[in-house]
Amino acid sequence: MAEPARERLIAELREHALVVGEVTLTSGQKAGYYVDAKRAILLPAGFRALGELVAAEAERVRATAVGGTTMGADPIACAALAAGAPVKAFFVRKEKKQHGLQRWIEGPVLEPAERCLVVEDVVTTGGSAIHAIERLREEGFDVAGVVAVLDRLSGGAEAIGAASGGAPYVPLVTIDDLYPDRPDR
Repeated sequence: MAEPARERLIAELREHALVVGEVTLTSGQKAGYYVDAKRAILLPAGFRALGELVAAEAERVRATAVGGTTMGADPIACAALAAGAPVKAFFVRKEKKQHGLQRWIEGPVLEPAERCLVVEDVVTTGGSAIHAIERLREEGFDVAGVVAVLDRLSGGAEAIGAASGGAPYVPLVTIDDLYPDRPDR
């Protein structure tokens, strides 16, 4: 990973995304802090740093498409495109569309040989990434790897590893990088 981009991403997440105080996570778990990654990655500096990192990872795993469960994955896939990654972006719906083409996966048509890099903003249990992996596999696509903007180090990596069939999982940042002095460490 390009260290300057990673350091910029950490700085942007610290400044804009880290919220200290009790919250309920998507998983239903209670936590003493929250990381709203979109607050950082939807600003120019965070978006650029994220794009560089995801584009590099897409190249490393030879991905031809980047995406994941909407809405966490949407800005990440778009950042990879903006950084010049020669990939297609896609979004996996939470529920299958009931009209039109009735698709799970939105975006350009993915061919059977596509190598998909699954992306997610914040991983706690890994549920959103696993949802995307399952949908992609059901549609016959290969999962080349999984990237998280931030891993809360709460077991999600292990769950993603089990679901991905050995595809590499790379968190760009962990909560230890972002909030090393947190009370629950």
